[in-house]
Amino acid sequence: MNYYTRHIFFCNNIRKDGKACCSQLGVKQVYRHAKDKCRAIELLGKGKIGVSESRCLGRCEHGPVAVVYPDNVWYQYIDEDDIDEIINKHLIAGKPVNRLKID
Repeated sequence: MNYYTRHIFFCNNIRKDGKACCSQLGVKQVYRHAKDKCRAIELLGKGKIGVSESRCLGRCEHGPVAVVYPDNVWYQYIDEDDIDEIINKHLIAGKPVNRLKID
């Protein structure tokens, strides 16, 4: 059994070369929102949901991006409403949000 049922990683890479990166797109606020929401509904932790930041996930052209494991589903999102939908439909109910998925 996995430590988490599902684990979402938010790319929060900071590029020093001046090229576009997820950290320039408000990721820190969205990550905090996701973590706080999962904590508030008591779904954060072992046997539940994991919410983490990461460095570069290699999908800069789609930024901002997040990936959900173990499902290996990648998302491009715009705002906290998109994250709420990912949490409710995918992380909790197990159904990926097709309109936000990237290949």
